[in-house]
Amino acid sequence: MSVLANRALVLNRSWVAISTTPVRSALSLVYQEIAHVILPDTYETFDFNSWADLKLAEGEHSIRTVRWEIKIPEVILLRFYDRVPKREVPFSRRNIYKRDLYVCQYCGSRPGSRELSIDHIVPRSQGGKSTWVNCVLACTNCNAYKANRSLVSASMRLIKQPRRPRWPARFALPMGSVRTSWSKFINDRYWNVELAE
Repeated sequence: MSVLANRALVLNRSWVAISTTPVRSALSLVYQEIAHVILPDTYETFDFNSWADLKLAEGEHSIRTVRWEIKIPEVILLRFYDRVPKREVPFSRRNIYKRDLYVCQYCGSRPGSRELSIDHIVPRSQGGKSTWVNCVLACTNCNAYKANRSLVSASMRLIKQPRRPRWPARFALPMGSVRTSWSKFINDRYWNVELAE
């Protein structure tokens, strides 16, 4: 895969992570003076010329042009954009636990996170999907009792109907795409990764 297809982390003017972009686009934004490159180790910012003149360490990934050998930017800072894009809350483990307040949605117990699991109200074997309205926390006892049955056939009731949370969404990244240099700007990727529906 071309190094231009690698991803760079994008921060808004307030240094909040808002997205990622291909390195090709990151360099274009820096060249157009819409963004600066951040050196994560020192938090120094660079415009295109100062970044292009930066000395490369041995073995660092770079792009060669007729004039320069340019280090691959890993984090860029937008110069004028200070908003955080509106997002829906990702369907993730952390957010299901947060929405359900670490409470079994069948019996109301609070056994702790190790004794809770995510249960599909309509089991997947019966066509149930992994969505906000079909997944709830269940203690191990309730989950084992319900097993692969519907609520009606298991004679169980929910404490409250599950819904998509309304709190503001945080920026989340797919697993495997996070660079080590991004850790100063983001964390908790496991708990915030969006689950497949």
